[in-house]
Amino acid sequence: MEEKETTLDAGKLDRIVEARMKLKRRFEEAMQNTPSMADSADGPNKPLGSGPPNRHGMPKIPKSQTVTQKWPVLDLGYHPNIPIQKWQLALDGEVEHPIRLKWDDFMALPQTDDVSDFHCVTTWSKLDMAWKGVRFADLAALVMPKDKATHVMCYGYDGYSTNLSLEEALKPDVLLVHTVEGKPLPIEHGGPVRMITPQLYAWKGSKWIKRIEFLAGNRLGFWEERGYSNTAYPWRNDRYS
Repeated sequence: MEEKETTLDAGKLDRIVEARMKLKRRFEEAMQNTPSMADSADGPNKPLGSGPPNRHGMPKIPKSQTVTQKWPVLDLGYHPNIPIQKWQLALDGEVEHPIRLKWDDFMALPQTDDVSDFHCVTTWSKLDMAWKGVRFADLAALVMPKDKATHVMCYGYDGYSTNLSLEEALKPDVLLVHTVEGKPLPIEHGGPVRMITPQLYAWKGSKWIKRIEFLAGNRLGFWEERGYSNTAYPWRNDRYS
């Protein structure tokens, strides 16, 4: 199906809400069975970590993580500088309505403020970060994944790629963010827009994101092809394959 640019109107925004509910019903059981929601001290898989529970019942600090006040910069060594006037996001693959969003289209989508933790596989965690952006679930609702879609591949302007399952991507904390701590997302941290995946290690959220491809099956991304875990569950210390 041909990818189209889109202009969002009130009717389309109403349809996003309806489509989001359909996706929630479709993936709700799979989402509830993921480790960051299903693991518990009383079950066969006890979450590994310390500290008080986060809002999902997981220990605040996953195993082998150290809390930092800084925000280290980790990437492939290239920081693409994409002016917002030129930034675009393609959503395509196994979807009913592939589109390409420009900046104004992206900002016209429902905006979400959220506070979540950021866990890097290199063993540091930055807690209680304040974000603003668009939920992945709203973007998925806009294009409506086909029944055979099970995963997504996310691509950055720097050539990076990473995969994740739809039951992880559709969780409400997964955002494409443009603002952090009340300020525009810095270039070195993936601005103007990056994806965040608080329930997974942070490499699962592409910086400088430019495309989300919906897949009928799994496919490995940049670090997954180089020995990193396919699933990246922090509370299972799931760093490498």
